[in-house]
Amino acid sequence: MKNTVLNIAALFLSITAFSQTIHTVTNAKGPTLGYTEESGVAILTAGGHKFKDLNKNGKLDQYEDWRLPVEERAKDLASKMSIEQIAGLMLYSAHQAVPAPSEGFRAGKYNGKFFSESGAKAWDLTDQQKKFLKDDNLRHVLVTTLQSPEVAAKWNNNLQAYIEGLGLGIPANNSSDPRHSASVTAEFNEGAGGQISLWPDGLAMGATFDPELVKKFGNIAAQEYRALGISTALSPQIDLGTEPRWYRIAYVFSESPELTTDMARGYIDGFQTSFGKDVIKNGWGYKSVNAMVKHWPGGGPEEGGRDAHWAMGKYAVYPGNNFQTHVKPFVEGAFKLNGSTKEASAVMPYYTISFNQDTKNGENVGNGFSKYLITDLLRGKYDYDGVVCSDWLITADEGKTPGTFAGKPWGVEKLSVAERHYKILEAGVDQFGGNNDKEPVLDAYKMGVKEHGEKYMRNRFEQSAVRLLKNIFRTGLFENPYVEVEKTKKIVGNPEFMKAGYEAQVKSVVMLKNKSNALPIKERKTVYIPKRYSPAAFNWWAVYTAPSLSYPIDLEFVKKYYNVTDDPAKADFAIVFVQSPYSEEAGYSDVDVKDGGNGYLPISLQYETYTATDAREKSIAAGDPVVAPNIKDRSYKNKTTTASNFTDLQTIQNTQKAMNGKPVIVSVTASKPMIFSEFEKHSDAILVNFNVSNQAVVDIIAGKYEPSGLLPLQMPKDMKTVETQKEDVPFDMVPYTDSEGHAYDFGYGLNWSGVIKDARTMKYTR
Repeated sequence: MKNTVLNIAALFLSITAFSQTIHTVTNAKGPTLGYTEESGVAILTAGGHKFKDLNKNGKLDQYEDWRLPVEERAKDLASKMSIEQIAGLMLYSAHQAVPAPSEGFRAGKYNGKFFSESGAKAWDLTDQQKKFLKDDNLRHVLVTTLQSPEVAAKWNNNLQAYIEGLGLGIPANNSSDPRHSASVTAEFNEGAGGQISLWPDGLAMGATFDPELVKKFGNIAAQEYRALGISTALSPQIDLGTEPRWYRIAYVFSESPELTTDMARGYIDGFQTSFGKDVIKNGWGYKSVNAMVKHWPGGGPEEGGRDAHWAMGKYAVYPGNNFQTHVKPFVEGAFKLNGSTKEASAVMPYYTISFNQDTKNGENVGNGFSKYLITDLLRGKYDYDGVVCSDWLITADEGKTPGTFAGKPWGVEKLSVAERHYKILEAGVDQFGGNNDKEPVLDAYKMGVKEHGEKYMRNRFEQSAVRLLKNIFRTGLFENPYVEVEKTKKIVGNPEFMKAGYEAQVKSVVMLKNKSNALPIKERKTVYIPKRYSPAAFNWWAVYTAPSLSYPIDLEFVKKYYNVTDDPAKADFAIVFVQSPYSEEAGYSDVDVKDGGNGYLPISLQYETYTATDAREKSIAAGDPVVAPNIKDRSYKNKTTTASNFTDLQTIQNTQKAMNGKPVIVSVTASKPMIFSEFEKHSDAILVNFNVSNQAVVDIIAGKYEPSGLLPLQMPKDMKTVETQKEDVPFDMVPYTDSEGHAYDFGYGLNWSGVIKDARTMKYTR
């Protein structure tokens, strides 16, 4: 049918946003179109319907026709793209803050000046963003901190308006690491704790043992994401928590393959599924958020618990020959959804070298470089054809020592940056995380042309382009990538969503001990809460924080229920808030190297000084060809470490002594399993939470809620059982048994009546 350009003025509704005006055009039986006049996009009609002329050629192309299947649209657009445009589509930006700070890796300038000096609006694009959007054709943007929902919405609209008039009019697919958790703890949930509903995350959600709750969270979170202009979630993390010392165990659901599989399915169904008028097709629609599940093929079994963000932890090991168990949450959960979207739309391999698991080529390289893991297993054996995106900075050069935070090119350290890009493409990966620059991708293309010919490489690029474009098409962004600012302000963090998130936090708290029914304390008694000492520390980015002594909770909240005193003698009971043991060294120290060691230290799960007499005699994996070529053994046997927060144990002990027989309640915020034998006898009740609000703990102590959480993993008897367990095997530790005779094992938890035995504990067992 003949296409005609409509009279725009007669058709649009205007939404005034900032410096430009967004126009919308409605279709009686079809999508609402959103565009700006400044972009030069016109509106076409065909068959009584309206379409955006994104490439401005005056005719309706297949990729502009929203009536066609997503696959057809993506293939048509990919065929029209230049190699430079596809290379840009393959990029995934480094972390972006809105507005950009003046220092750090997220720094940016506005017309050559830092934000505070520039006179720019918080939602303006930085010079760096304009460059990678226009010059590098980048269309996948990772956002972290956002000043407010309103600023986020305006920034999204500004960004989409900027690129709508460029080239073929491909919109941006903005993404976020988890931002609904109750605390900001690391690079991968930096956007958390803002004006958004706050939920349990990782182990905290796992402690609910409730996949339906995770699904509800996903549905609410997706609504908030889309209101912010975010259409891809770099989550969930469905690694198995089989190595109790691992830094990122806090963000997994459990060590249980069955529970993690069901949680993964619920999470992804919640994020990806739209309903009713929001559906476009097959469950996808305008409220859908792509889920990028991570980390293939499972990042949990890190040798000795050292994490692969650093070279010291580049190896995942399988002493129990248990590789297949770690794959289960992907192939039986993320790739077999109950909802209509069928499978997670994207997958991220972890940094680790899955040591000696390549049975075809015998190659030990990072998972994102492994053709065996990506093409042979993920694509071949498991028939996955969604997007595979590398983890961030795997193509960059590593740091000067195994403990330096920098690039993570594990196993290919001696290749050039361009050669690493080419190896990733050859492995079957579609996208490069943390790279704003198209040049090394184009260099990799040239390498491929030289080896395979231009036809082969053009087809290879188009294959990835189709996968990437499908995730943009089926979320409706080609029709309307803009958000309504006033709606965003009403949706994000609204009271209903906040209430649901808080109630979920409460459900995640686990009561481990309740001697003589010390809890709940419903009467208005007087409580003593000691201040908590936080030692000097360096955060994820090596930024220094001075030591401090402060109350661990807002006392005004506590006063809703109790009188508060700073004199234990005047108190009826005490609540001691502590964190699980942690060490700034986290398994490696350059000081140890200077003292003649190999740099590798034990990671302790206890407060007291620990010597690793039971550690492995010789490490399973070793070798760092660039920064530590002479180190062939990473064992830390007989080395000693002390938790940075050992004063938490002293606070518990001293409080018990000061209370002189009166009840002492210990509330532990845990980031990983820990040794409870050090202080259990000094407490009358113990509540453990996995990084949720301390207010939820106080609400349970006061009896407003009954505890219902269950341990999502084992709490070990001692460090000997930690050292002798196998990194890849779940449930292989001897759990701690307390003075009440209760074993702190997987699935254990108390309510007011005693040990919880319900449908959850019947379904999910060791």
